[in-house]
Amino acid sequence: MSNKVIIRRLKTGVPGLDNLLGGGLPEFSFNLIAGTPGGGKTTLAHQIMFSLASPDNRALFFTVLGEPALKMLRYQQQFSFFDINKVNQSVRFVNLSADLLEGDFDHVLSRIDEEVKDYAPSLVFVDSFRSVVQSAKQKEQGASELQQFIQQLGMQMTSWQATTFLIGEYLLPESESSPIFTVADGILWLSQNLHRNSMVRKMQVVKMRGQAQAPGLHTFRISDEGIQVFPRAVIQRDTAAEPAIKVSPGEKRVPMGIPSLDEMLGGGLPMGYSLLVVGPSGSGKTILATEFLAEGIRRGEPGVIAAFEKSPSQLLSKKLNALVRAGQVGVINTCSLDLSIDQTLHDLIEMINRMRAKRVVIDSLSGFELALAPEFQEDFRGSLYRMIAELTGMGVTILMTSELEDRYTDLRFSPFGTAFLADAIIVQRYVEIVGQFKRAFSVVKVRGSEHSKDIRLFDITDQGIIIGETLSEYAGIMTGRPTVRTSQNDQVMESDNE
Repeated sequence: MSNKVIIRRLKTGVPGLDNLLGGGLPEFSFNLIAGTPGGGKTTLAHQIMFSLASPDNRALFFTVLGEPALKMLRYQQQFSFFDINKVNQSVRFVNLSADLLEGDFDHVLSRIDEEVKDYAPSLVFVDSFRSVVQSAKQKEQGASELQQFIQQLGMQMTSWQATTFLIGEYLLPESESSPIFTVADGILWLSQNLHRNSMVRKMQVVKMRGQAQAPGLHTFRISDEGIQVFPRAVIQRDTAAEPAIKVSPGEKRVPMGIPSLDEMLGGGLPMGYSLLVVGPSGSGKTILATEFLAEGIRRGEPGVIAAFEKSPSQLLSKKLNALVRAGQVGVINTCSLDLSIDQTLHDLIEMINRMRAKRVVIDSLSGFELALAPEFQEDFRGSLYRMIAELTGMGVTILMTSELEDRYTDLRFSPFGTAFLADAIIVQRYVEIVGQFKRAFSVVKVRGSEHSKDIRLFDITDQGIIIGETLSEYAGIMTGRPTVRTSQNDQVMESDNE
């Protein structure tokens, strides 16, 4: 009795779902797919069934709906996972609606048992189980009879050498008292949540016996290919959410494409860091990001850019646009609304792995927040923290831009209070010096590394960003004594070579 029983895990064929389940569905388990109407329960069941069904692993699908199975199949076959060649070969549909109308639970159980014995399936589905429950209530059968029927059905399904599924519409309060939730080995809960004008689909693994599942709610979408799940990023203990306290002198640095800026950063940006570039509109954030990607291409380091504010044609310079067409820089166009951070992270990781990218640009966090569904905007900081930790844990170097209102009376590093997420920060500002409007920037932070404390002027030309004198040097050249005036409140600040 010392030998450990090994339970085989079945791959569901649903992208992202196996990660939630802890590797797949336990073979011969009894599972409940539940949730509110329109949540995608039947679609999920069909996608799993057509993925797993084969001549050696046949599937039996019972329908207890008031509509014929052909009507249901008419819609389900619109999905790409539907294989018409498997119907009546590896997949068989049985309609129990006539048996259910008689109201005899024993007869329904006998019919299900007979079909299973005759067909000997490896997979059994009953959709929708809630119809059985509602029929019992309409026939005024007692709660004890209903509970006995559910327990008998559950015991039948667990006794078969098959992986079984019940599909039904349940409201959350019912789950607290329904005996089927106790009998089930696995429970998948699907829902669609409305928030203002936004609709978000979510999935939760409530229960999965014998294996560790991913906790919490995870977003998913239904497309022509079927269901795709986007597991919520969970920070692991070994994930490098923060780099080492001190950057070693020999650690590799990532050149930014602007030599003077590399000097200000202490030799370039440490590899695997996240850099936040903040500044008002038009201050040159996107141009800096473009130089960062272009320099990577020159060094054989592919890049990926996620554009949240502009279309790719508006975002990219002619130089970078050519690199995109050549396949050296990947572009994720995320202008559509109602996104989730988990979906965006999935798309980023997929493109990073495909291109073997070393540099990632997110332009911008301001547009990213607006593109999210309102439900995700409420937890933007926490979700962004998990996203950055996941990406930096992959070893890529990240440059993020963020719109920052130039108030001129105070100094801020982030509009979301997310400055702590970045390993390095560059702030861009507008200043007025002796009647001239100038751009200036400074390196505020490079975690664990020495960096310049100067505020330097810079210009944007056809050749890109050109870094000039420090603010004090320029003011001294112009006036003999530095005089800096803010552009809105005309407050004068004088310094002696500060």
